[in-house]
Amino acid sequence: MKRIFRISIFIILIGGLLWLAVYEKRDRGVEETVKEEKTVRQAAVSGQFYPDNKDGLIQMMDQFLNEVESDEEIDNIKALIVPHAGYVYSGKVAAYGFKVIEDSNFNKVILIGSSHNFHLSKATIDGNDAWQTPLGEVDLDIELRDKLIENDLFEINSEAHKPEHSLEVEVPFLQRTLNDFKLLPILVSSSINDSDLKKISNILETHIDERTLIVVSTDMSHYPEYNDASKIDKNVIDSILTGKVSEVKETIKNQSANNLDTCLCGQAAVEVLMNMVGERAEIELLKYANSGDVEVGNKERVVGYGSFSFSWSDEIFFNEEQKENLLSIAKQSVEGYLKTKSIPSFEITDGLLNRKLGAFVTLNKDHQLRGCIGRFEPNIPLYQVVSQMAVFAAFNDTRFNPVTEGELDELEYEISVLSPLRKIDSWQEIELGKHGVQIQKGVRSGVFLPQVAAENNWNLNRFMGELCSQKAGLDWDCWKNDDVDMYVFTATVFGED
Repeated sequence: MKRIFRISIFIILIGGLLWLAVYEKRDRGVEETVKEEKTVRQAAVSGQFYPDNKDGLIQMMDQFLNEVESDEEIDNIKALIVPHAGYVYSGKVAAYGFKVIEDSNFNKVILIGSSHNFHLSKATIDGNDAWQTPLGEVDLDIELRDKLIENDLFEINSEAHKPEHSLEVEVPFLQRTLNDFKLLPILVSSSINDSDLKKISNILETHIDERTLIVVSTDMSHYPEYNDASKIDKNVIDSILTGKVSEVKETIKNQSANNLDTCLCGQAAVEVLMNMVGERAEIELLKYANSGDVEVGNKERVVGYGSFSFSWSDEIFFNEEQKENLLSIAKQSVEGYLKTKSIPSFEITDGLLNRKLGAFVTLNKDHQLRGCIGRFEPNIPLYQVVSQMAVFAAFNDTRFNPVTEGELDELEYEISVLSPLRKIDSWQEIELGKHGVQIQKGVRSGVFLPQVAAENNWNLNRFMGELCSQKAGLDWDCWKNDDVDMYVFTATVFGED
């Protein structure tokens, strides 16, 4: 019996080891299958529009980048317009655009161009996991892609991207000038109507942050003779510099010349960008030339190229309509909650008002504070933050009794839209009047908005002392100690007249 028992145990052990080996092999097979399932868009125009070998490509791009004549530094660049012809024709002009973002800390690039092969009815995103160039692979931002295609105006269509050169030629320059980034390639078409282009811009704007770069790919006039191209392109450049889509459309409509096929082949992509940033961007022409300016060029039939930078402050800019909408939302939310005990819902399509931004809502009565509550890092759109914070300021600020119906007509509303918090190492980094400050030690914290100092005529010592003692419940001079954490932020502040 003992011998039979030992043999049984031995057989069980052998069987277990065999099962583990099979299971481990199966797991490796699953992992290998997962790895094999990664899809990569192969370069379609490598060897035609740019060199197909790594060393030759780097040498050409570095030559173009080193020949950029301007050393001017442009602050707060958020977007570029660059050309997309063969590098021997447009590479020098494109280099002026990519030079100004060299070694920037962007980790996401939204690359937008117009399809040269398909009439598209939606903003079309490539469905692969990565793009291949002679410089290696660039991963696509799949998480962002998944969010965008939840909207009916976006779709995935790899076939539309497969032969397209206009986006591909920008990728090697991005690989050469940026360090580590994910790519989101989007094609649009002139067949998309103006209303849908604006909606696409609004949706994209909700996914822009301080580390996102927008790159629009377009060439300018196609096929007039050299002098005609120079005049037409100058008119279109001037219209782009206004920041107004209406000016661009009207200018293009009024251009004519022999053999003029188009003034802006990526017009739809340019409109998406300009709808997104509105007139708040400072736009600069970095370089213009046309194919007749290069040695191999033909001046009888040319294509124009321009590189532009778009820059704007991290401070959020609201036009009057957007301000009025947010103030109306705050007021309607307070009045609606008082009557129904629920926060009203709103349908807002404006891209900026749908961005996930922090905000404080301040209520005043007879020029005296009546309530103020806010939040810094929301996971909901700005207009919803304003709606919720208005209600909380009216009914949940523990320093005051809840607002009554008789007070509604006496309330004055002020909204402060916040930049993200930035941790500082020393109180000496605080710029009084510009920065709001949050101070934190353990579970205690307090915050003052930037306008508090001016409203009370406080110097920095009084501002920080009141923040520590009044708001955080800490010692008056705790802000000078090393054991507290301090954060600064800026605010765009507006209120009712």
